[in-house]
Amino acid sequence: MSEKFAAVEIISAKRDRNELTDPQIDWVIDAYTRGVVADEQMSALLMAILLNGMNSREISRWTDAMINSGERMNWSAISRPTADKHSTGGVGDKITLPLAPLVAACGGAVPQLSGRGLGHTGGTLDKLESIPGWRASLSNDEMLKVLQDVGAVICAAGAGLAPADKKLYALRDVTATVEAIPLIASSIMSKKIAEGTSALVLDVKTGSGAFMSDPLKARELAKVMVELGTRAGVKTTALITAMDVPLGLTAGNALEVRESIEVLAGGGPTDVVELTLILAREMLDAAKITPLMDPADALKNGAAMDHWRRMISAQGGDPDAKLPTAKETHVVLAAKTGELIAMDAMKVGVAAWRLGAGRSRQGEAVQAGAGIEIHAKPGQQVSAGTPLYTLHTDEPARFERALEILEGSARISDSGEKVERLPLIIERIEG
Repeated sequence: MSEKFAAVEIISAKRDRNELTDPQIDWVIDAYTRGVVADEQMSALLMAILLNGMNSREISRWTDAMINSGERMNWSAISRPTADKHSTGGVGDKITLPLAPLVAACGGAVPQLSGRGLGHTGGTLDKLESIPGWRASLSNDEMLKVLQDVGAVICAAGAGLAPADKKLYALRDVTATVEAIPLIASSIMSKKIAEGTSALVLDVKTGSGAFMSDPLKARELAKVMVELGTRAGVKTTALITAMDVPLGLTAGNALEVRESIEVLAGGGPTDVVELTLILAREMLDAAKITPLMDPADALKNGAAMDHWRRMISAQGGDPDAKLPTAKETHVVLAAKTGELIAMDAMKVGVAAWRLGAGRSRQGEAVQAGAGIEIHAKPGQQVSAGTPLYTLHTDEPARFERALEILEGSARISDSGEKVERLPLIIERIEG
């Protein structure tokens, strides 16, 4: 078939800081998905977008074109309103695990399509796959059945959902164009809009362990995504939340599942519980759900745990199975007595990754038991010689590189220095 445009015209238009027209955007996304536009041409266009930006109309059209490259999911057969949450990721961010069954226990339906970890940020699917028997890949019919029976499903996005994004995501990774806000926003929102949820809450992280470490950039990304969701008819709100310090007391797959189960049992670290409850209330509110019970009660009375167990079982997992543990551990001790002033989330995340909890390229295997336990958080007193971290891995040769990056990750002061922490919720942005 003869093509409407030539890729080089579109590349040069954006290179020269011109706006791309709707037909140009529709064509280039479709032609790239079909293989007509070559990787090197799309790479040049992505770099031009990174350098010269896009206005809100261009971003919206780019997102629509990515949605239109595949299927849209439909949950109209479900009697409950649907709500979903997306996090931009961080260190120890296991919130999806307790949150999905919690919202289901309160009367919502949560169709949560999640991803795998890459680099220092963990992936929800990798965490759940540490549960014996649990399956990440479900057909659309299987997803619908779990949603109808349990009220929550966490699984991998099928190949039919925004296939253009899958190709672009891999290309951005190897062309240093990941950081472009129009490309991040359209990547996230094309999948979330195609997923068919009626309400969406975005958890945009900022701080050293976040993808968007600069709060101003995090705010810009949140605003663009809220606008995209609202334009598409999805009730969208965003919370900008802290990722200067790891969330909770674990970073690593099975370690984070164990901590999530503690939260569902009515315990767990206060920051994980607090953020889970805040996001649950936001999701219920965005989907206009009158809760069957308060989310805090659902954690205390076992309703959320019941939904967790049913959700894990429905996807082939054994909720009673013993979680995998690493073969080797190494304890890092506090060098002096005093108050823990700061803990660098990025360093902890990279150390967990080096221990085998994460992957450096798509498709690489991860260790279920690898990761880090954190024994003290900023604001707590520590004594010289007491544990700060416990490192877990199956391969003791990995300890050295993990210890190297952890050097200086925790700052202890005995001089009354003030703890500097970001507030857990920095800002809320509504559509």
